[in-house]
Amino acid sequence: MHIFAIANQKGGVGKTTTAVNLAAALAANGQRTLLVDLDPQGNATMGAGVDKRSLARSVYHVLLELATLADARATSPSGKFDVLPANRDLAGAEVEMVDLDRRDMRLKAALAAHSGEYDFVLIDCPPSLSMLTLNGLCAAHGVIIPMQCEYYALEGLSDLVNTIKKVHANLNRDLKIIGLLRVMFDPRSTLSRQVSDQLEQHFGDKVFKTLVPRNVRLAEAPSYGVPGVLFDKNAKGAQAYLAFAVEMVQRVKEWEKL
Repeated sequence: MHIFAIANQKGGVGKTTTAVNLAAALAANGQRTLLVDLDPQGNATMGAGVDKRSLARSVYHVLLELATLADARATSPSGKFDVLPANRDLAGAEVEMVDLDRRDMRLKAALAAHSGEYDFVLIDCPPSLSMLTLNGLCAAHGVIIPMQCEYYALEGLSDLVNTIKKVHANLNRDLKIIGLLRVMFDPRSTLSRQVSDQLEQHFGDKVFKTLVPRNVRLAEAPSYGVPGVLFDKNAKGAQAYLAFAVEMVQRVKEWEKL
């Protein structure tokens, strides 16, 4: 079971879009996939087609050990992958977990009980370094960083890399950067191309080959509760995420040979 946190401390960079579409694309590739929504906004939950307003159990109950993962998970109706859903309840988990023991390892423990059931677990982290994000980073084997090719994105990236290094040193020796995914890419923009080139020069093969373009169809899909790769398979954004899933599976196979 490969567990990847999808993280970036900057908001609005396509974390949730990446999490939902990669989960759907992996499932379409025959991979047994679980999407964990760690954001109280519950956008990944809704984007997967699970109604966050009618949840009896959620990731909140799992983190507080009030329910097991098996009790709380749901299945994306269109995507055919499992979802550990989130809603506003999760905002309270931050405060309630402060005095608990192993508070940063709760998600890791919940996932460990299901290690034989999934090929991939994707964790959609909130855009801040909170107790929730820390649970995601402590549970993961690696981090996928979606980022826009713009100046401010580069500034935020150094903060995130430092955070990952600290978690690796103190809490999770397995954690590493799996790769950077360039999203909302506009090939007509000189700045986009320059930042993309800088990333490749600095991070080398840590930069995924797949480029996800700006795409209206990807943006429309969540309002229908259907992942973009299923909403319009022929859209450029959907094609990019389908290609990214293939690249991801290939990269994992290469690691397993090492």
